Amino acid sequence: MTGSTGTRLALAVWALTRFVLLLCVTKVITLSGPDVTSDVSVIYHGWSEVLKTGTYPRSDVTWQYPPLAALAVLSPALLPFLDYASAFFVLALLCDGLVLGLLLYASRGTGRWTAGAWVWVAGVPLLGTTAYARYDVMVTAVAVAALLAGVRHPRVLGALAAVGALLKVWPALILAGTGRGTWTRRAWTAAAVTAAGLLVVCTVAMPGALAFLGFQRDRGTEVESLGALVFHVWRNFGWQGRVELHYGSLEFLGPHVSLVSTLALGLSVVAFGWLLVWRLRARDFRVSTPADAAFTAVLLFTTTSRVISPQYMLWLVGLAAVCLVFRESRIVLPAALVLLATGITQGEFPFGFVHVVSSDATGVTLMFLRNGLLVAATLIACRRLWRRTVSGAPRDGAAPSAAEPDAGRAAQPVGY
Repeated sequence: MTGSTGTRLALAVWALTRFVLLLCVTKVITLSGPDVTSDVSVIYHGWSEVLKTGTYPRSDVTWQYPPLAALAVLSPALLPFLDYASAFFVLALLCDGLVLGLLLYASRGTGRWTAGAWVWVAGVPLLGTTAYARYDVMVTAVAVAALLAGVRHPRVLGALAAVGALLKVWPALILAGTGRGTWTRRAWTAAAVTAAGLLVVCTVAMPGALAFLGFQRDRGTEVESLGALVFHVWRNFGWQGRVELHYGSLEFLGPHVSLVSTLALGLSVVAFGWLLVWRLRARDFRVSTPADAAFTAVLLFTTTSRVISPQYMLWLVGLAAVCLVFRESRIVLPAALVLLATGITQGEFPFGFVHVVSSDATGVTLMFLRNGLLVAATLIACRRLWRRTVSGAPRDGAAPSAAEPDAGRAAQPVGY
């Protein structure tokens, strides 16, 4: 299959699958399970009305997002001829298309291929309607653009990473794998300056810009998280706890939940420690290293989080897609595991969510499969990143890597 034929096929499959997704979120096609679009039509719309008054929803504990999330919530106003929910879904579709376009454009040239575009084409419908019923597709578009632009422009990478972080925090992790020296200084300085400037503007513009910090701190163990597996199993052997809506998601409440939540935070600290050690010891920074490291870092913190909401899978799909733009990337297997986990995620939410909430055999099986795949993908990605950049790295004094400014330019195809 030639490159142009593959591109046309990817575009055709994308158009077909996204048309079906739009039919689903607009309820032309009705699916079983909870209505995932209510977050947009009720919660997001309600927040937008509060934001229009000149303040953040600081009295609403479900507002757990950084200040620039206000832009995503207010974005349907760009299409005033549509109702709020329909406008949001159209904008989600446009961001989805933007990601595909960036991946296809970046796949041109030596050492590139369209595997990344196909990961995105397949991954979004595997998640189902949740992909368009949350603003995470917008955040993922920013992160994908940052990583692809960062191959040649570290300051753009840093600035976009800061914008993404102020939309939903996790894009800050895409800076983990920037090449040593000038490359990192430029990217991290741009990120710090951009983030500081935007925070000042948001804080001055409207009260409540930082209210989300307290609401995030008080969250517990959500029913889809890795730690929740303890209680899913224990409920079948007499655990006297319950599932309730708490801080915007269904969480376990009862004996020993705080301990498991603390242990989950401890695992996140361990994950950060591993990432720091890797960063200090890594020597071989190639053109795919920033994307591979970003994917691995987000995997680490997603898997160890107290909350693994279905939309989090979209972050991983987007980052895996960027990794697989580069033929030299070694995260093909973890990417495949993430795609499989994404499909199972749609099985547990929305289709099987009643089983998850009740912790019956079907629900427990779904959660073990999804979270087990995430754990496996995380461990394999960490091992491969370490072996590529630390264990197999050239000694000091070797030729500059493809992630350094000069060599990075030389490694790019003409026209990228």
